[in-house]
Amino acid sequence: MLHWKTNQLLDKKYPNSTMTAESLLQQAQLVCQKKGARFTKVREQVFLLLANHKGAVGAYDLLAELKELDAAAKPATIYRALDFLSKQGFVHKIESINAFIMCHHFGECNHPVQLLICDQCGHVEEIQSNNFDLALRTMADANGFTISHQIVEAHGSCKNCTQV
Repeated sequence: MLHWKTNQLLDKKYPNSTMTAESLLQQAQLVCQKKGARFTKVREQVFLLLANHKGAVGAYDLLAELKELDAAAKPATIYRALDFLSKQGFVHKIESINAFIMCHHFGECNHPVQLLICDQCGHVEEIQSNNFDLALRTMADANGFTISHQIVEAHGSCKNCTQV
């Protein structure tokens, strides 16, 4: 049974989508079911916390929010959940700012990830450029390199901060 605060998280719309957190959760549950992966209560709670964030969020910020749902939550709790969510393709870790963001299209396995990160306001936009991916893979092939996983992070200013 989900905690009442967890139920409140289900009602919110995902900030970067027309989908609700509940519909995203249902989609994630189906993915886990197909893969035979255990989507535990804690993993669901962390998933919902991420789904309700507008952008990137750090592990300790998520831990503070998780403690409102589960006072016994520890750093290892959040990191294990984030590791699971990342391996399932539900979230992306943004290495340069040590934060996590919900994936916009986690049903697509192992898709190339390109992130635009605003250095002023912290907004993160996930984009998908097949041309960029093709160019990178072509250059890698020419150098005898096989890409197993791709996350490209580009830092700069978003349109809102550029207009200011």
